[in-house]
Amino acid sequence: MRMPSPIHGRGAQSALVPQRFGLAAREADGDWLDAREDLDGPGPKLRTQVIEERARTIVSFNQSPDIPFDRSINAYRGCEHGCVYCYARPSHAWHDLSPGLDFETKLFAKPNAAELLRQTLAKPGYKPKPIAMGTNTDPYQPIEGRYRITRQVLEVCLEARHPVTITTKSARVVRDLDLLAQLAKLNLTAVGVSVTSLDPRLSGILEPRASSPAKRLEALEKLATAGVPAHVSVAPVIPAITDQFIEGILEEAAVRGVRSASWIMLRLPHEVAPLFREWLGVHFPDRAEKVMHTVQSMREGKDNDPGFFTRMKPLGIWADVFRARFRIATRRLGMNEARMELDCSQFVRPEADGQMRLL
Repeated sequence: MRMPSPIHGRGAQSALVPQRFGLAAREADGDWLDAREDLDGPGPKLRTQVIEERARTIVSFNQSPDIPFDRSINAYRGCEHGCVYCYARPSHAWHDLSPGLDFETKLFAKPNAAELLRQTLAKPGYKPKPIAMGTNTDPYQPIEGRYRITRQVLEVCLEARHPVTITTKSARVVRDLDLLAQLAKLNLTAVGVSVTSLDPRLSGILEPRASSPAKRLEALEKLATAGVPAHVSVAPVIPAITDQFIEGILEEAAVRGVRSASWIMLRLPHEVAPLFREWLGVHFPDRAEKVMHTVQSMREGKDNDPGFFTRMKPLGIWADVFRARFRIATRRLGMNEARMELDCSQFVRPEADGQMRLL
């Protein structure tokens, strides 16, 4: 049976149904699958749907011992960027939706996020620590251009003098440069931009609706020029697909004034592994086995290692090679892996009704 044609403009190549929750599997008939385009022509174009969700809470707290934050805000569920490797895809299964195409086409927005944040910060027992944005889905994915929820959250953070960090794959972040620059002057923010390759064609099939690599690098330069602490994340590194760009990404970022960098090896939790294998079969059938064998060699023979600490620290010869390459490049370029310590002492507790307390 021939491989299906690529789904242009989307990362996942199917609406994979999660089996962890006992949902019924759906499988297209093989004979029809082979001939469907010949008989019926191309299928209908996938459209992005957005459901407005009236969330009850907006700040999520965690006790994970291997991440540098204990609270986060995700203004959206699902992500239109469509990065096939996204470790957040399995979260859509909790809504009985596919971590595949549903994750990038059936989105949820939380328009009341800023209001809920203000209520959280106003609680008498609340103690400030940096809030991380972009931990599960991108705060600057395309629908942010319409909803502006991330901007509203930043406005509340600025009013309350509350530290906030951002991780994104979108050049749209510079639309909020006015707020970010003000936060940066008060040592209240740092922005990380993830760059996986320098090849726009590869980016177009790997993360089809994220900003191009060139635009992300340009965004990093604008952030650094405006005095916003800018961090480049080479993440994820995909063996035999994107690892060739490690040094190039760091060099391009350094030229633009970025002095902080990190890298993360590909992670394939739950449904992400079969989705990624499917993507390899469609786009890189010549090296699919090599990629997966290399990944497994760093994960003790498995597609994924969910353990704390080890999930972020791959093992084996290949991991040592990537780690050494990154270390040598950052030292040569004068970059470091240290994250900026943000200031929590300026916090001004807001009133839940939107008014600020007098100092």
